[in-house]
Amino acid sequence: MSFRKRLTRPGYEQLCNEYTELLKVTRPKVVRGIATAAAEGDRSENAEYIYGKKRLREIDRRLKYLGGLLKDVEIVDSEKLRGAKAQFGSTVEITLDSGEKRRYTLVGEGESNPAEGRININAPVGQAIQHKELGDIIEIPRDGAIIDAEITWISHA
Repeated sequence: MSFRKRLTRPGYEQLCNEYTELLKVTRPKVVRGIATAAAEGDRSENAEYIYGKKRLREIDRRLKYLGGLLKDVEIVDSEKLRGAKAQFGSTVEITLDSGEKRRYTLVGEGESNPAEGRININAPVGQAIQHKELGDIIEIPRDGAIIDAEITWISHA
């Protein structure tokens, strides 16, 4: 039995778009550049050829990662979520002891971006928030210390 990975609908669409762009646009362009550089002669001193091959390996590595991520995936529509607890796909606002407010959306691997408030549900902050309700106090591990925060808002939309 295989483990199904979960992604939010926007995250799934973004990763699919990246995969398609890399496969159909970026990779063929790099391959053409490599072919052009190879036709110029000595490949051992040809910077365009060497860089092109390196870039192609990076693209292929990313395509492999994305392909694995998008295979056997469960897409979670946050609009269909119910209940009072924070869960995969929920957006949660927490208030730190200092009064600072932070808003996070719990997402899957490959779609997290902490700077934009999307955190992996398996990251320490995601684990602290998951299954909690409005008013619950959570403990967030940070730099060897624990920071207390209160869940002040939960949305599934």
